[in-house]
Amino acid sequence: MNPLSPIPTPNVVVDCDGATSTPFGGATHLQCTRCGAEYPSEQPHRLSPCCEKPLYPRYDLAAIRGRLRREDVACRSADLWRYAELLPVRDPANAVRLGEGWTPMIDTPRLASRLGLARVWVKDEGQNPTASFKARGLCMAVSRAKELGIGTVALPSAGNAGSATAAYAAAAGMQAHVVIPRDTPVPIVDEMRALGAHVEMIDGLITDCAVRVAQGAREHGWFDLSTLKEPYRVEGKKTMGYEVAEQLGWTLPDVIIYPTGGGTGLVGMWKAFEEMETLGWIGPERPRMVSVQAEGCAPIVRAWEMGAADAAPWEGAHTYASGLRVPRAVGDFLMLDAIRSSGGAGVAVPDDEMRRWTPIVGADTGIFCAPEGAATAAAAARLRESGWLRESDTVVLFNTGSGLKYVGM
Repeated sequence: MNPLSPIPTPNVVVDCDGATSTPFGGATHLQCTRCGAEYPSEQPHRLSPCCEKPLYPRYDLAAIRGRLRREDVACRSADLWRYAELLPVRDPANAVRLGEGWTPMIDTPRLASRLGLARVWVKDEGQNPTASFKARGLCMAVSRAKELGIGTVALPSAGNAGSATAAYAAAAGMQAHVVIPRDTPVPIVDEMRALGAHVEMIDGLITDCAVRVAQGAREHGWFDLSTLKEPYRVEGKKTMGYEVAEQLGWTLPDVIIYPTGGGTGLVGMWKAFEEMETLGWIGPERPRMVSVQAEGCAPIVRAWEMGAADAAPWEGAHTYASGLRVPRAVGDFLMLDAIRSSGGAGVAVPDDEMRRWTPIVGADTGIFCAPEGAATAAAAARLRESGWLRESDTVVLFNTGSGLKYVGM
């Protein structure tokens, strides 16, 4: 069976030996990321009651290791559901699918040469549904919301998360309320509305939008899907880590350079690496994780430079890269731990460098990247010039969305 061919039905996987199964199982419990307290997984949760911090789903990895080898996923569907045993959805009928995940890992030798690096791969998340990496997390969050009997979801968004929420809520037959800054790119606003979401635009930043969503949750019972304030978006995003390993032959690169606003993708990949090591799929080596932010909104970079365990909110946040305009992240301590534990770094990039690097990346690779993706190339150039990146390093840059979302900006 061709590993890129679709599975026969939405509820069944076919392994390389031709055996069929329904491998969904779900998490055993939820765990507070601050203190380790455990909570049942089969009721709706947001932040942990103990510490008001993100909750992570946990799995019986010892049991999964006994029945699932990394080779077993090779012939499965070309989407993130190929890792179904390691995802929180219990009943495959609740998996809302639009073709999310298994995005290409593109070898970019001309860009590598320009940057003075041995190998540069671009993980092109712009090829997801709604043209951004947000599809992964919202796919999982909406699927679990459906499974837990939730009918109406809401979230504040800088743009792409709203589009993904609208798409997956529509596919699930749910109502979606999205609150966005008034200066969100017009193509993204049009996309949300075309997908049936109720869109509310306000003057301010995503943090101001979060206040409005919290009000709606209190007054109307909306279930808030804000970044890391519910347990399941991170599970969709962690599949990027599984894919990086699988697409590179179950090895990891020396460095991952990732644009971080809320940071779910960065911490999700860090969680995936831990899970894969426990499963025996990879060893203890880890990539050096680099957080890239906009110079006009860089709370994580500032906290990393100061040696702080948490990131203070950024005042006066401004950048045209709307995905990076996140002045306060609930998962700040998780990002900083991953960066430091890996020997990584934080880099702040000005908007003019993102604009300059967008056509450079395009001409070298054929990828029309979003400014957030261009920021990773600009950061790589800075890190190579400083000597932090070595010529021999293999590097994965993440382009988190399509440049088409920013046409006219």
